[in-house]
Amino acid sequence: MRSILRSKIHNATITEADLSYIGSITIDQDLMDAVGLWPGEKVLVVSNTNGARLETYTIAGPRGSGVVCMNGAAAHLIQRGHQVIIMGFELSDVPVTSLQLLVDAVNKPARFL
Repeated sequence: MRSILRSKIHNATITEADLSYIGSITIDQDLMDAVGLWPGEKVLVVSNTNGARLETYTIAGPRGSGVVCMNGAAAHLIQRGHQVIIMGFELSDVPVTSLQLLVDAVNKPARFL
């Protein structure tokens, strides 16, 4: 079995950072659907702004809102305005075709990579 990239949202902008929340990343449900991420799924989040890398789980945000909110202690590492890559992986013994979505400056789908 190998851990293979299955889902990627590329160059998303963090719209909020909520230290008081207990954890996770909130993502516009439309973006999650576009790349096949599920609520509660473990993801790797990488900041293009400062290089921080962390694992957390997803929470579905309002559809069409463009929200990408870093919640809890992770908001110390990845803050409002940071550009991030959000990746989901799958354990598989066969190749997996990943869905990789580039978003624009307001987190609207621009094109698949």
